[in-house]
Amino acid sequence: METTTLKIRGMTCGGCVASVQRVLRELDGVENADVSLADSTATVQYEPARVKPADLHAAIEDAGYDVVS
Repeated sequence: METTTLKIRGMTCGGCVASVQRVLRELDGVENADVSLADSTATVQYEPARVKPADLHAAIEDAGYDVVS
């Protein structure tokens, strides 16, 4: 199990937080995703054999938000 924290741009409300959490948690291999509006971050626990960081980025971007490098 690995943990990564992603900086996200474009979240403005609780609905945004819920949306990002949902798309991340739906990914096979993601154990947990905690999203913070105040910090504009997502802390994700995932199984690297089943999901890659690029998959996390793609899910967030497909939901309409930007991942800041």
